[in-house]
Amino acid sequence: MKRSLILTLAFLILTLALMAWPSEPALAADPNNGERLARRWCSACHVVSEKQTGTVAEAPPFPVIARRPDFSERTVAFFLLDPHPKMPDMALTRAEAADLAAYIATLK
Repeated sequence: MKRSLILTLAFLILTLALMAWPSEPALAADPNNGERLARRWCSACHVVSEKQTGTVAEAPPFPVIARRPDFSERTVAFFLLDPHPKMPDMALTRAEAADLAAYIATLK
């Protein structure tokens, strides 16, 4: 009986520890990589830096996106992962989408 109780408690502790362990590593997004990606993928339509001029009229500049009251890096990252009719499918990884969103956030 005592051994059964010890095994049950050990199992419970192990289960709780595993539940608390993150399923994916919590790495911070890299805005520098996001800037490189923006220049590569987004600058044909969006203003992605202060030095850039000339874009597609319907594509909002990144600083405008960053200053929206409802701006959220997470929301932007998810938006970038889902292809949209007016945007090319860039086939970004989750990390790349997070990096792009982090870069946009720096432009507030």
